[in-house]
Amino acid sequence: MTRIVDSLAEISAPYDALLCDLWGCVHDGIRPFPAAVAALQSYRAGGGKVILVTNAPRQGSAVRAQLDTMGLPHDAYDDIASSGDAARAAMYRGAVGGKVWFMGEPHDEVFFEPMPEIDSPVQITRVPLDKAEGIVCTGPFNPLADPADLRPQLLFAKQKGLKLLCANPDLVVDRGEVREWCAGEVARLYEEMGGECLYFGKPHPAIYDRARLRLAALGPVPGLERLLAIGDGIHTDIQGALGEDIDSLFITGGLAGAATKTTDQPDPDALAAFVAGAQITPTFAMGLLR
Repeated sequence: MTRIVDSLAEISAPYDALLCDLWGCVHDGIRPFPAAVAALQSYRAGGGKVILVTNAPRQGSAVRAQLDTMGLPHDAYDDIASSGDAARAAMYRGAVGGKVWFMGEPHDEVFFEPMPEIDSPVQITRVPLDKAEGIVCTGPFNPLADPADLRPQLLFAKQKGLKLLCANPDLVVDRGEVREWCAGEVARLYEEMGGECLYFGKPHPAIYDRARLRLAALGPVPGLERLLAIGDGIHTDIQGALGEDIDSLFITGGLAGAATKTTDQPDPDALAAFVAGAQITPTFAMGLLR
């Protein structure tokens, strides 16, 4: 049974490190949440480590630059593990071939910057779909448009037998009050059509491997029982934590705000129904990270 708690400080003592989601927990895509920032700063001041584990389809350095623009203080976290870094590593190792068709917004083209940590990387060339050996998807071309509009291109790709590298398994995010589609919805549609997808963010293992590498750079990596995953995505953050055998704190006021009837805190009965429907049980829950 999920325990509803009032604050991170109430439960944080047994944990040496947090694997904390960003969008919906620490910021809304536009600005940081002051209470969440204060909670992370307090946790770090007590000696804990914070790795921001994000399904952003960009490398950690680009995510950090975005956070700087938003005004997120550096003392709220230690490092970043991004879905983009995990997906980029796979791409440069040849997961979808050397000639790729890119689906995404212009600001995600940083995905194709060199990755020096990869030995003998595959040379990547962006080509039209009819010349492609595979697809790199950081998201739909227009995050506000119905992803079903992409069916003609996806059907052509499926007929060619192209694999789709999904750099962000999230289905949707809320930018302020506006809900946007993500690469995960495109991948879901492609699989529904019979296409093959490769995933590299939460809940899949590759991003947790990168998070452990980030922790190792800071010192000894805590045992699984000393890690706490925080997130607002039941099928990404919380399912991923369960897959890694890590305790989890579900932030119900994000993507599941309406379903859990969250105001300041989730409605206990609504939360229980939501968890039962998802068949995924978080260790803890609270309305907002604080």
